[in-house]
Amino acid sequence: MSLQPHDRYEKLPLGISPDLPHLDDLPPVEEFFLRLAKPVAKLVMRSYWRIDVHGAEHVPAHGPVILAANHLGFLDGPVLVASNRRLSFVLAKRELFHGTLGRFLGRIGQIPIDRSGVDKHAISRSLQVLQSRRVLIVFPEGIRGAGEVRFARGGAAYLAMVTGAPVVPVALLGTRDPGQTTGEVPHRRARIHVVYGEPLHLPRSDWPRRKSVVAEHTEQIRTHLAEHVIAAQALTGLPLPGPPKAKPRKT
Repeated sequence: MSLQPHDRYEKLPLGISPDLPHLDDLPPVEEFFLRLAKPVAKLVMRSYWRIDVHGAEHVPAHGPVILAANHLGFLDGPVLVASNRRLSFVLAKRELFHGTLGRFLGRIGQIPIDRSGVDKHAISRSLQVLQSRRVLIVFPEGIRGAGEVRFARGGAAYLAMVTGAPVVPVALLGTRDPGQTTGEVPHRRARIHVVYGEPLHLPRSDWPRRKSVVAEHTEQIRTHLAEHVIAAQALTGLPLPGPPKAKPRKT
């Protein structure tokens, strides 16, 4: 028997719009292996790098949250998942989901996304994470780069508008050394800063189909995050590493 609108609303967490894509056919959010892997990853990372977390109080202790971070390199996602006090799930490029690494990422519930177009499955998985009152990590720039947030894609704004989840800006500093490629990690004992900022609350819309509205809020998120990255550099004294070194072409 199909659910009536009011029945659907009663089954959703408070603050989540009932007008969402159908998520019942998705498997449950993977949490078991993430709970096992997270403390191990945190221990390994802190033994290799000096990781400082600032402003953790800005991340709500309960309810759906979107962490919007600048993107410097490969280490960004793992550092955020390991250092955040809550269970977190990352939207990561689907190219990572191959071989041993891909199987591991799948087992700990991370979400592959096809960046070449609108990935409906990734959207549904992201909504599922937020509907289950978890934390979703998004890199609005969509690619690894200098980390200045000069541009942004619309995914974070769309998800915030649909679910009502607050968007917490995160400045990542030190996850890549100057002159490195985006696939390299910083040197041993390097200082890494994870700086959380004031949450941004966007007006919730049950189904934001107007591209102009999504674009307006995307720019709002981009500006908020870019300004936060500037402030984080002043706070920590650690500058961005500059543009990444080009990866050598395979011959």
